[in-house]
Amino acid sequence: MFITAPKIHDGISWLPEGSVIEIADDGTIIAIHDTLQDGTIHYDGILTPGFVNVHCHLELSHMKGAIPEHTGLVPFLQQVMQKRFGFTDEQKAAAREQAINEMYANGIVAVGDICNTTDVVDLRASGKMHFHSFVEAIGFNEMPTKQYDYAVQVYNEYAKQPVSNTILRQSNIPHAPYSVSHALFKLIDAHNPDALISIHNQESEAEDEFYIRKEGAIRTLLSSLGIDDSFFHPSGKSSLQTYMRWMSPTHPLILVHNTYTPSADAIAVQRLYENVYWCLCPNANLYIENKLPDINMLLLDANNICIGTDSLSSNHQLSVLAELQTIKQHYYNIDWATLLRWATYNGAKALQMQDTIGKIEESKKPGIVQVTDLETNPIAKRII
Repeated sequence: MFITAPKIHDGISWLPEGSVIEIADDGTIIAIHDTLQDGTIHYDGILTPGFVNVHCHLELSHMKGAIPEHTGLVPFLQQVMQKRFGFTDEQKAAAREQAINEMYANGIVAVGDICNTTDVVDLRASGKMHFHSFVEAIGFNEMPTKQYDYAVQVYNEYAKQPVSNTILRQSNIPHAPYSVSHALFKLIDAHNPDALISIHNQESEAEDEFYIRKEGAIRTLLSSLGIDDSFFHPSGKSSLQTYMRWMSPTHPLILVHNTYTPSADAIAVQRLYENVYWCLCPNANLYIENKLPDINMLLLDANNICIGTDSLSSNHQLSVLAELQTIKQHYYNIDWATLLRWATYNGAKALQMQDTIGKIEESKKPGIVQVTDLETNPIAKRII
C-alpha cells in the first residue's frame, strides 16, 4: 500500500512535500518515496505516526464525571478514594473496555498505564495497543513491607502474561512523594535499579510545602487517613530535589504533571539522571488544579517532553490530540511540528518502544493517524 497527504510528520519533523509512505499489509513501513507511486492513496490533512499516551489510569475509567472540576489535588484524591469502589465489577469492566476503544479510535497505539490492581490484565491481552504497566506502590509509613509485597504480587501477575503481538512490559513504581516513604522508595529501587520509573511529580504546591516545612494540605490528608507521619523529617528542599536521591540514577525516569516544577528542579534532576522524560497532562491539570505547568520553562531547561491523558476521573476524554490542542491554545508559540514530536517519537522513547513505534521509518510499525483541520478543530483518526 502507498499513502500520502499534503503534509506528513514522521514523528520528529515534517517530511519533504510529495513524500509517499509504502506500508506492508501488517503495518510495517517498507520505504518512504519522494515521488508518487502507482495506486497511491491520497488523504486529506496530515499523516503522523500513532500517538503514545505516556500516562493513563485505565482502571479509573468508571469514574468519568464522578468528581467535579477545580477541587484542587487533595480534595480530588480524597474523593477518588471515597468513590472509586462504589461500582459493580461489570460497570468497571465495561468502562475500561470503552476507554481503550476510545483511545484506539483517537489514534493511540501505546499507553503507559498506572495500575493498583490486576484489572487491566485482560485489556493488555486484547492486542489493541502496546502497554507498559506501571504498578504503583503506595505506603507512607516507616515499615512499608506489606504495601511493597502487595505491589510485587500485582507486578508478578502482569509479568507472567504470555508474549503477544504487542509489547507488554511492567515495572514497580512509587505513586507520589507524599504517598511513598523513604523506606518504600528504597524497596522499589532495589526491585530493579534499571527499571523504567514513572511518578506523579509536583502536581500541587502542597507537595513541596510538606517536604520543605512539613505543613499544609498534604499533612492534613495523611492525618485524615489515619497515617502517623511522626517518622518523617522535612528536608527543607522541594520534593523532587529530595526523593531524586532516594533512587538509583540508572533508572529512566518519567516525571508526570510537573504543574509546580521550577527551573532549578528541572536542571537538578537532569544533572543526576541520564534519562528524564517530562510527561504533560494539561487537561487533567486544568480539571484538578485549574493550572498548567510552565511549559516555556521546560522548553528552555528540560528535554524529552511527552504527553499523557491521566484518567477519566480527571479528564473528559482520552485523546492525546486534545492534550496538544490545549497546549497550543495556551502556548501559541509552540509549533505543531514540536507538539506532534512530543505525542509520537518522544512518547515512544519515554516508554522505551522507539524501536517499534513513534517514527515513520523503514522497518518500524508505528501505526498511522490522519489529522484533519489541524489549525482550527483538529480531529484524529487511526487509519493503520
